[in-house]
Amino acid sequence: MKAFNDLADFSSDEIAALLELALRLEQHPEPEALRGKVLSLLFLSPSLRTLASFQAAMTRLGGGSFVISPEMSIHGIETRPGIVMDGAAAEHIREAVPVIASYGDAIGIRAFAQRQNLEFDMAETEFTALTDLIHTPYINMESAMNHPCQSLADWKTMDDLGMPATGGKFVLSWAYHPRALPLAVPASTLHMAAKRGMDVTVLRPEGFELPDAIMQKARAAADESGGSIVESEDRVEAMEGAHVIYAKSWSSTKHYGDKLSDQKLREELLDWCVDEPWFDNARDDCRFMHCLPVRRGVVVSERVLDGPRSIVIAEARNRMFAQMAVLHQMLGTQS
Repeated sequence: MKAFNDLADFSSDEIAALLELALRLEQHPEPEALRGKVLSLLFLSPSLRTLASFQAAMTRLGGGSFVISPEMSIHGIETRPGIVMDGAAAEHIREAVPVIASYGDAIGIRAFAQRQNLEFDMAETEFTALTDLIHTPYINMESAMNHPCQSLADWKTMDDLGMPATGGKFVLSWAYHPRALPLAVPASTLHMAAKRGMDVTVLRPEGFELPDAIMQKARAAADESGGSIVESEDRVEAMEGAHVIYAKSWSSTKHYGDKLSDQKLREELLDWCVDEPWFDNARDDCRFMHCLPVRRGVVVSERVLDGPRSIVIAEARNRMFAQMAVLHQMLGTQS
């Protein structure tokens, strides 16, 4: 495996093999599998689970890792293209990335969307510019429009619980957040659930429709897997018979890059906080999912988050096992 960038790059059989490997490594550890291997980790945006889970994954497989972020550089790292570097930063990302990559056998890169121009972010312009600088295998640890590591872990979490694929109802719901957040997680989650073969409802208020390209990608995956995609603004209708609700806030695509217009639109939507009444028409065993971090009492109520429906901790733990499988495939002797 030379790159783990998008679940769409893999067949259903290849994903099934990764999930089988993740479960095997969870149940039967291989502490020498990546002995002597090094993973470079470049974080151009903050992280808790991604950073810790990758470091833990490499350690459990017998390898090592190191972390670089702009805040850690004693010189400061400049990321803007075409800049005259007469300011505080003494290092440019164009030199930093190849050097960082050269110290490891593979590199993980995390770079959020700029959230100024939708077309720019949809094209993954910034992330592609970084990966074009390297020749080592790489892992997308979250880009403007993708978070494949989170999605693989979410898929494993549903498998672990015996949640149905074909015929399972998956609700991806927008939730209130005081800030405009990236599209990477909702875009990846929608595609993942569709590729798994589930019947997916995108529940969102007007103005927060996902971009057409994201919807078309998910519909293509659903057509191939036997799933389906619908959109709704009706909470009661969307939740009827649901096996799972995955809550996540995202930027208004109607006002993408326009902070004030986005804020004005979302400030009327404080009631989009997942609470127990949301589940009145769902299955009794309907589960709550979220990628974390999550704002209590804003995105979801404490009684849901701390209750038996919530599987957010299992999701977070599965980040480590899913990434162990990716690293094993990428850096193990069989690769």
